[in-house]
Amino acid sequence: MPSTIDPSSAASGRARPRSADCAQGGDVAGMFGRIVPLYDLLNRVLSLGLDQRWRQALAREVRVAGTGIVLDLAAGTLDVALAIGREHPQALVPALDFCLPMLERGQRKLCADTARRILPIAADAKRLPLPDASVDSVTMAFGIRNITPRAAAFGEMLRVLAPGGRACILEFGSGQERIWGGLYNFYLNRLLPLVGRLVSRDATAYAYLADTICKFPSASRLEDEMRAAGFARVWHRKLTSGIVCLHVGEKAALAAQ
Repeated sequence: MPSTIDPSSAASGRARPRSADCAQGGDVAGMFGRIVPLYDLLNRVLSLGLDQRWRQALAREVRVAGTGIVLDLAAGTLDVALAIGREHPQALVPALDFCLPMLERGQRKLCADTARRILPIAADAKRLPLPDASVDSVTMAFGIRNITPRAAAFGEMLRVLAPGGRACILEFGSGQERIWGGLYNFYLNRLLPLVGRLVSRDATAYAYLADTICKFPSASRLEDEMRAAGFARVWHRKLTSGIVCLHVGEKAALAAQ
């Protein structure tokens, strides 16, 4: 097991709460905790089954080099961590989320082999419990919208990335852009909250989801934020006509510093 990270808090494969970190996000963490039993089902239904394909595209952008470690943030029920494991079977994947019930749900998906390589830990993306320059890549799927200020999360990603390391962020396209002639916006504002409420019986959760997507910056503006945070090279790729964007930022290599 790589020496740059002490996985003792998750060595058994069991998520361990970190009280100060789990307190962050308060209402948001509680909201996600309420929808845990139906979270995966709603992801499949509301994405028309495309969410797994998007996560696989994210895993393919990951680089594994010197440390052999890929850090997954906003890990939820561990779908991204498992996708990384399939794409990079030798990688160690600390899977961090501030909502402990999500991680506990995800642990049910782990078998003996994946439980040795995927380490669920409850933690805050703005205060990562990892040393500097300790991971090759950082991933985050559909989580950056829930973090304020985003600059704090970007700063922590850069801190824990090894020189030349890569941050790969999957996020919905901004509701401020017209996608599919405005059909995407109609889906966000009308259909998504309705379906989410009918299935989950939680009127707040999917109204919150639609609201954060509508307020999220465009892909080019998010690129600007990542550059301002210190990433040396930044780009994005649109998936499914821009409904989802895959953002990649690279930390400067040692020779460039």
